[in-house]
Amino acid sequence: MSLELDDLYREVILDHYRTPRGAAPLPAPDVREEGFNPLCGDELTLELNVEAGVITDLSVRSRGCSISVASGSLLAEALQGKTLAEARQILDGFKAMMQGQPPADGVEMGDLEVLEGVKNFPVRIKCALLAWTTLEQALSRVEPR
Repeated sequence: MSLELDDLYREVILDHYRTPRGAAPLPAPDVREEGFNPLCGDELTLELNVEAGVITDLSVRSRGCSISVASGSLLAEALQGKTLAEARQILDGFKAMMQGQPPADGVEMGDLEVLEGVKNFPVRIKCALLAWTTLEQALSRVEPR
């Protein structure tokens, strides 16, 4: 990755850390899940509202390192208005990306690609995945696979 692109990605991550998107609590969520990474103390609360198989609203409130908070913020942006099936595809694509694999054909990662470099730092992968593993738990409560 070029140095300029690396700097841009770092700026996007810091922007999401400083100003997380989707951080307002939902007044009456359909599903609420707590996530915790004991390795570094990251924690988050993820809330979803789902109507007719579509994520109509979601909230991710994170406390922890910049990667964990930015990942939750990017998740909130990426999944708003998506169907549950689309959310699962993006979730699977993100997990694949963190393992150094490409997402399935047709799955666009969009802004989530700024976190791709985290895969080069194995100790930080759990930070990036915290919001996504919490989402996986929430989705299993809404609609089991």
